[in-house]
Amino acid sequence: MLVLGLDTSTAAASVALVNEARLVAEVFFNTERYPSRQILSLISLLLKQTGVEFEEIEGIAVALGPGSFTGLRVGIAIAKALAHASGKPLAGVPTLDGLALNAAGTKGLICPVVVARREEVYTALYRWQEGRICRLTPYQVVTPASWAGYLASYNEPVYFLGDGVQPFKGSWESLKGRAFFLPPENSFPRAAHIARLGRERLARGEGDDLFQLKPLYLRPPAAISKGL
Repeated sequence: MLVLGLDTSTAAASVALVNEARLVAEVFFNTERYPSRQILSLISLLLKQTGVEFEEIEGIAVALGPGSFTGLRVGIAIAKALAHASGKPLAGVPTLDGLALNAAGTKGLICPVVVARREEVYTALYRWQEGRICRLTPYQVVTPASWAGYLASYNEPVYFLGDGVQPFKGSWESLKGRAFFLPPENSFPRAAHIARLGRERLARGEGDDLFQLKPLYLRPPAAISKGL
């Protein structure tokens, strides 16, 4: 199954094509030149460079968040529009799941952290076991200090990744010699991993209803929470 993956949940935007055996291609930009609203241009570039016709794609996967409210709305709207117009199945994938997959094979705890408002982060805890990424906690929004305190209860290495690493590095380093940090290149969500996890869902017949699929915000956007 050839699956198109989209990720617009953070400042980095990417699209990818994945099949059962390999990553066919990925286009990734971490620059203001390619905001989430230009994701259609990235898809066009991806298909042109690979010589793949859109008709050949058998499914679509999209990052659900948590992350940028605007980016998520744009990415999910585009994924829904493509699925609706083409009749292709659609699968939503939580951003933190895809981000954690950057640390596949790591022996220890995997902790993706994505910047949220109010000096908080979106996060969950994972472990790589039996050849797959396994989530150990619910998705949540927490203060770095409280999350570091929780992680201190685990007597094992913790591998941090995501755009929430650098802004709150002092909190993570409070774990002393048990805090490890993945390289910057591994600290952003990738459409390749969204496509891979989405393809697995679609292969199991777990596609989403495109009219019911919604972003995973964890808390409402500011305009909603203020009653605007």
